Amino acid sequence: MSLFQFISDFFRDNANWHGAYGIPHRLLEHVEYSLIALGIAAGIALPVGLVTGHTGRGGNALALVATAARALPSYGLLVLMFFWLGLGLTPVMIPLVALAVPPILVTTYEAMRTLDPAPVDAARGMGMGPAAVLFQVELPSALPLVLSGLRSAAIQVVSTTAIAATVSLGGLGRFVVDGLYQQNYTIVVGGATLIAGLALVTIALFWLVGRFVVSPGVRGRR
Repeated sequence: MSLFQFISDFFRDNANWHGAYGIPHRLLEHVEYSLIALGIAAGIALPVGLVTGHTGRGGNALALVATAARALPSYGLLVLMFFWLGLGLTPVMIPLVALAVPPILVTTYEAMRTLDPAPVDAARGMGMGPAAVLFQVELPSALPLVLSGLRSAAIQVVSTTAIAATVSLGGLGRFVVDGLYQQNYTIVVGGATLIAGLALVTIALFWLVGRFVVSPGVRGRR
């Protein structure tokens, strides 16, 4: 049976569209886990990246932390957290947040450090304080790169959240894990297709967000 036949059979099966084991429910679970992980990571990485980029201090420590976090294997960390903390959402969130923090942190820092100094100097010359310079001048100019870091983190989280199914949680990874256990490769391929499709939708959503929140002048310069 071909790959496309597996995909066709999966989506044409009405049983896959209803109930707690259906595509809509699993999709909502996957999106929920991903949003929680991305929100926590952004809450940690964005302020640190903005402040260190604005002040120019702590760049070496930031790079060290980001490199260490990138080196962590998500699945291995999940297993360790599972045996340490038991069942629940927390063991899943720790590796996902660790995966999402580095791209947001590093990209935000670099976005702030590579800004054109002329507008910043002009704002300071007009008497604007540090907070006003940061949020009214630097952040709007750095927003395209900041969004690119968020986009990169979101894609990685959406693609990796499937590991939640290995510790008895839901999400689209359930199709892959259950399908492998049952040797039902139609479900496996269907679940993998949904995860890939959700990653593509994530890219499209961030593109739309960039079109609406980034000013045309800044977008043109980038």
